[in-house]
Amino acid sequence: MSSRITRPLARALLLAGLATFGAATASAAEPDPLTTRSAAASLPDLGSGANALITRQEEFQIGRMMMRDLRRENLVLEDPESTSYLQGMGSSIGVEAQDGEHQLNFFVVRDRSINAFAIPGGFIGVNVGLILRTESESELAGVMAHEIGHVVQRHIARSVLNQGRNSMATLASTLGAILIGAITGSANAAAGLVAIAQGTAMQQNINFTRMEEQEADRVGIAYMAAAGYDPHGMASFFGTMMRERGGGADQIPQLLLSHPIDSSRIAEARARLASMPPVPKRPDSPGYEILRERLRVITAGVNDDQRPYYARLLANDSGNLAIHYGAALSEIRWGNPKQARERLQEMVDLNPGVPVLQTALAQAQVAAGDTPAAIKTFERGLEITPRNVPLTVRYAETLLADGKPKKAHEVLLDLFNNVQPTPDQIRLTALAASAAGDTGDAYYYMSELHIANGDLMLATTQLDLAIAAPGLTDVQRKRFLARRDEIREVLREQRGARPSRPSEGP
Repeated sequence: MSSRITRPLARALLLAGLATFGAATASAAEPDPLTTRSAAASLPDLGSGANALITRQEEFQIGRMMMRDLRRENLVLEDPESTSYLQGMGSSIGVEAQDGEHQLNFFVVRDRSINAFAIPGGFIGVNVGLILRTESESELAGVMAHEIGHVVQRHIARSVLNQGRNSMATLASTLGAILIGAITGSANAAAGLVAIAQGTAMQQNINFTRMEEQEADRVGIAYMAAAGYDPHGMASFFGTMMRERGGGADQIPQLLLSHPIDSSRIAEARARLASMPPVPKRPDSPGYEILRERLRVITAGVNDDQRPYYARLLANDSGNLAIHYGAALSEIRWGNPKQARERLQEMVDLNPGVPVLQTALAQAQVAAGDTPAAIKTFERGLEITPRNVPLTVRYAETLLADGKPKKAHEVLLDLFNNVQPTPDQIRLTALAASAAGDTGDAYYYMSELHIANGDLMLATTQLDLAIAAPGLTDVQRKRFLARRDEIREVLREQRGARPSRPSEGP
């Protein structure tokens, strides 16, 4: 199939595929040192027409390239603890939404504005600001279920029926620039949006988006209820959105909004809820509360010392685990790791099965200059929760810093042979392989990084280098050759060429 996409698709992606749950944009928060290293409702039948024009693989390819651009601008928060929680919640809702036809990938956006969005290929971003503004786990689940609704309903694919096609790479690049502009408030990006939408009636586009937003609301409520979350959380957060926007909504470019949150949309959500059977309420998980405090600390500005804030909270709620966790992180970040170590050791002793506490304790031990104790903490934590992603990743980072790259490479390979890594984690694996002297594996994982970023040509180049590396085992060589053949086949299909015989050598 040709890999060309429509200009109306670009418009629809901006107004629907990039459908935002939230509103205002703001500048990105500053990077934080704690995280920086040295997705069962009855669905309408979309029919086969959408698949004939844009495949799920094409959507995924566009999304990967857009994610690459977001990462280049440091807008994706590469924090294993936060990503792991979000992916776990999103996947539990996604299981109720579909039968594995969509690959759902969730990520945290390094931005304190209240927003969430879905981009092509099942990538769903949730802003730090939105997570901090939610008042319950079900409110956050409502946002994520809404965005999953956009993905599963294939709102992007619907918009391209009977249209001409443009370059997929060009479209991904343009959309990525516009999305970055929407997050950072760049005027140049807004100008690009107007250029893409030229000749189109604005009100017609907004109406189209409103229709899709209503559908995402409808199916999203059913998804979250099936996953065990209180469906009232979605309507509750709609109310929050209205309060946050207040009288400032006129300053928000309407092109960068999906559909204004208004009283009619809240009423529609409440009407659906009234017709549903009651869902037993459950308390917020410790993971949700810990996530909020973690993000509060690691995304704070370098001069925004959070220690007085947590001291005030603890004076009124000394038994709150999440508040103690946030206080400990603030001590690590603002220069008192020994006090953090003492606080976290008590927390781990009382809650040995909470991996995020084990990870924080080990980080405090490293910051306090006791790396051997940190390595033991990581190893004890992994005995209790084997292959926990944040725990294993932080363990590998510590091993690398301690001059043990071979062990770091081993634990990462064991993890990522069982769990799909993020691009940042693929890069870490390549670094560990290189430091351990395994040149072939280092090139191989760099090729996987390029695949994750949507650049198949660079991936084949890295695989050529991997195949030519000295000292390969037979297993490595066969794996590298098979992967290169797989990528070449995809490239041939994109060019419309016939498949050829598999490679027998470099």
